[in-house]
Amino acid sequence: MEKILLIEDNEALRENTAEILSLANYDIITAENGKIGVEKAIANPPDLIVCDIMMPVLDGYGVFQIISKNPDLQHIPFIFLSAKSERTDLRKGMEMGADDYITKPFSDSELINAIRARLEKVRIHQSQGGKAIETWYQIISDLGNKDEMHKALENHDVIDYKKKQTIYSEGQHPNKLYYIQSGKVKIFKTSDGGKELIIGLLSAGDFFGHIPLIENAVYEEFAETLEESCIRVIPRKEFEQLITTNQEIALKVIKLLANNIAEKEQQLVALAYHSLRKRVADALLTLKKKYSKEEEGNFSMSISREDLANIAGTATESLIRTLSDFKNEKLIEIKDGKITLLEEKKLLNLFN
Repeated sequence: MEKILLIEDNEALRENTAEILSLANYDIITAENGKIGVEKAIANPPDLIVCDIMMPVLDGYGVFQIISKNPDLQHIPFIFLSAKSERTDLRKGMEMGADDYITKPFSDSELINAIRARLEKVRIHQSQGGKAIETWYQIISDLGNKDEMHKALENHDVIDYKKKQTIYSEGQHPNKLYYIQSGKVKIFKTSDGGKELIIGLLSAGDFFGHIPLIENAVYEEFAETLEESCIRVIPRKEFEQLITTNQEIALKVIKLLANNIAEKEQQLVALAYHSLRKRVADALLTLKKKYSKEEEGNFSMSISREDLANIAGTATESLIRTLSDFKNEKLIEIKDGKITLLEEKKLLNLFN
């Protein structure tokens, strides 16, 4: 049973909320002020913290600062709970790095859904932690046109995919290696509730679908086109023959798999600990890194807000609010759905 620490100074609200969460099958620990809440968190670390802001002794912002600096507690999802609904207060909480902000009065379902979403995200991150060889960027995309793997593609047909067309699904058995001749592809995982987390962005020149071929396992993610794409394939037997008979290709694949571990760990740390603004800025810069062309000026791209939210690891509504803030701050421009980066250095140097 997942454990939730509820820090709330209003006795009636504290007891009522604790009862609701208990009925939702959570183990509830309560604290009547921030100081006691921190003490209980240290003594018995919970799976998630719901904390009021305006409290005696130590307010919610103080609680969050202490929790976020404690190595044993800083990974715990943190939801602010407050009657303060002004935009400046909401923004302060999210900029500090809180996972969510719920204003009073709130419905039972609103609170429970927020808690479930945050706990589900933790489960996704934990499940990915043991899969360090999965990639954020396609890890063998730089094998180069001189390699035999590219030469082998010349003898195979191109498959045309429409926008948002599934290439393969979780649980399917792989039988080919894919190569993007033109277009864009996303690699993503889904939760039991159907929420997406994008773990890879691919473009022309990238290979994908190689990990399950190497591991002799089923796909553990989905691949879907972001736009109309032309994709070549190498049958499984030919791919296996290439990496078993060509030492140069095999060594490159092994080296790139090893080098990618640190990059994957950075992605997980960013999703777990970076503030909402920082994660959205990183997502925009990731798109530029993957899809920009050297001869272009300011990078622009049309991407659905849902896909961008899935890259940043946040709710679509939170993403839209953050994009609006960035637009007002002249960091980006949004026109006809297309996002243009105006101040890349400022986005890169945003404080967490």
